[in-house]
Amino acid sequence: MDGIITLENIVAVLVALGSFITIVGVGMGLMQRDQLASRMKAVAARREELSRQQKAKFPQRMRLQPKAHVGVMRSFLERVKLENLIGSKETRNRMAQAGWRSASAPITFAFARVATPAVMMFLVVLFTSLSKKVDLSFTAFMFVLAIAAVIGFYLPNVVVSNAGQKRQKLLTRGFPDALDLLVICVEAGLSVEAAFARVADEISEACPSLAEELGLTTAELAFLGDRRQAFENLSDRTGLGGTKSLATALIQSEKYGTPVALALRVLSQENRDSRMALAEKKAGALPALLTVPMILFFLPSLFVVIIGPAIIQALAQFKGG
Repeated sequence: MDGIITLENIVAVLVALGSFITIVGVGMGLMQRDQLASRMKAVAARREELSRQQKAKFPQRMRLQPKAHVGVMRSFLERVKLENLIGSKETRNRMAQAGWRSASAPITFAFARVATPAVMMFLVVLFTSLSKKVDLSFTAFMFVLAIAAVIGFYLPNVVVSNAGQKRQKLLTRGFPDALDLLVICVEAGLSVEAAFARVADEISEACPSLAEELGLTTAELAFLGDRRQAFENLSDRTGLGGTKSLATALIQSEKYGTPVALALRVLSQENRDSRMALAEKKAGALPALLTVPMILFFLPSLFVVIIGPAIIQALAQFKGG
């Protein structure tokens, strides 16, 4: 026993144990690196899959299809030095808020602002020349032409503004439900991309416009390297205060590391409070709004019911007497 426990044997055992620990540590590090690489590959594959799914769901009108008349309009705008209207961010945002996010939409809008006044003036000239009953003096004719030109200049803006307002009403109506679903998905453990994709699928029938925007944001989160840009694009495309708050909350969560679920829950509660305040405001304005209909419709019938029998009795007594 004394021959086995010697200094040389103890040193050999310690060296072997240290070598074993070193090999195990290096192997575990390599295994962890391999696991990290596999996880990163899985995340990248999932993002590519979500991108393909969302890209396949996009309607055909969103895909870029160059047409001949678009090139003609672009060349005309370049000749008259109005190409700055095409590339302005404000014009692109207005087109996106109206639901027209194709590449030809800004070109068509800018060309319409130039061509519509000429078309309106041509229609006025054609109507006055063909109509025999209309006889205008030169001053009146020029005044009508000026009015037609002004109407034609502002008509494209009015059309785009009306389309944007209608679409924003639809988005506002469906946003609270989408935000609640987003809170549920994030609290259940889904990532932001998966939560956006799931919410877009769930509300596709109730609010197709908002589902389209969320699906596009999901694709941008997979395509763009800067996630902040994807959230900012969502707020710019919709133009809603709720989506701007959502984008701000998600950007701050990405930047400062705050819990996404907590930020979304606070935002959802604020959205509920604002909806309740808006409903109370509308309810408070109802008495003032009902004053004119009551005067026009209720009071005359009420007077007929109250005074009518007395008038009939008075007429009967007058005839009998």
